Amino acid sequence: MHNNLFEHIRKFIDISKTDELVINKYINTLHLKKKAFLFQEGKICNDLYFVEKGCLRMFFINKKASEQIVQFALDGWWLSDYMSFMNNTPSDYYIQSIEASEIVSINNQQFDELLKELPQMEKYFRIILQKAVAATQHKNKLMYEMSKEEFYLHFSTSFPQFMQRIPQYMIASYLGLTPEYMSELRKKKS
Repeated sequence: MHNNLFEHIRKFIDISKTDELVINKYINTLHLKKKAFLFQEGKICNDLYFVEKGCLRMFFINKKASEQIVQFALDGWWLSDYMSFMNNTPSDYYIQSIEASEIVSINNQQFDELLKELPQMEKYFRIILQKAVAATQHKNKLMYEMSKEEFYLHFSTSFPQFMQRIPQYMIASYLGLTPEYMSELRKKKS
């Protein structure tokens, strides 16, 4: 049922078939159509989301009234507004499906109960969050030290799966480029 989730967990910690049954008690499955919202700005993000299958994006509306994408999540990735989740405060973000998606969610209360029943999951989530923070730090460093063209080339070669599944205007938003400039870079690359 949640094969990608259990596979992902096993990359970092050992879990048994019995542990899988325990985890299943605390998670919910959501089926989203393309362009469906998981939540919107101003609401409290009470859930952590794992992409079992599909693709999500997290974005905010900037001062120019444009969407600014800050993160994507493909199959096997976690995505949430962690600040809103931790502090029970309204979110500044939207999370929306880019394609039809199957999402596994766990809310605040279920999360705490899961960690009490399976303490080894605490290690799993610590590792996942550490990896997410490290990736964000690395992205920020590259954005400052690379030209826009170098940053685009790095992203396109490092994450070809994104380039194939995500519309170019969304990738441009994520990379801080205009769609027109990204189009020029794509032509130049080929």
